[in-house]
Amino acid sequence: MKPTHPALPIPRMAALARHAAPHILEATLIPLGLFYGGLHLLGLWGALLAALIWSYTSLLRRLVTRRRVPGMLVLGIVGLTARTGLALVTGSAFLYFLQPMLGTGLIASVFIGSVLLGRPLALRLAVDFLPLPEALLANDLVRRFFQRISLLWAAVFLVNAGLSMWLLVSQSLATFLWTRTVASLVLTGGAVAVSTWAFRRCVKVAHQPT
Repeated sequence: MKPTHPALPIPRMAALARHAAPHILEATLIPLGLFYGGLHLLGLWGALLAALIWSYTSLLRRLVTRRRVPGMLVLGIVGLTARTGLALVTGSAFLYFLQPMLGTGLIASVFIGSVLLGRPLALRLAVDFLPLPEALLANDLVRRFFQRISLLWAAVFLVNAGLSMWLLVSQSLATFLWTRTVASLVLTGGAVAVSTWAFRRCVKVAHQPT
């Protein structure tokens, strides 16, 4: 029996970038710009609140208009909420650098929780970058793939958080900053490569006649 869904043409990177750009702008670049602008005008607390208010406003606007909430926006809100809450409560410089690690660990727990709930977050993120046909998303093989990939990303975030914690308590601030950045890029880049390869293989298998 042939699959009921049509073959999925995976677009070029330029097409993926155009599709993902609005989500990246909304969930990452605008909050980052608000943070740095607020830092100069309002101080640290004003900067944190400005970025957080933008993210929650974006979420509320989508909920009110019944538009789909991008996975990137969900991750951004989770991370910003954790960092802002801890910063406002403590004001500690050490805990300020600790915040991204706590946010990373929280994001890992969100990935794990999404798998336990049967709604893998990796699937929502994939839709942010690639418009996938509903028939393909209903395929059991594809849904199991996104569950496994969600667990992969949970592991990546946990390793990232653990390594960052070790660097923070054992290295100088300068070493911590550049080493953590490089390690995060390597881990994330490797996970992206594995996810992309595995997704292409999964789509190929899903389209084979049964």
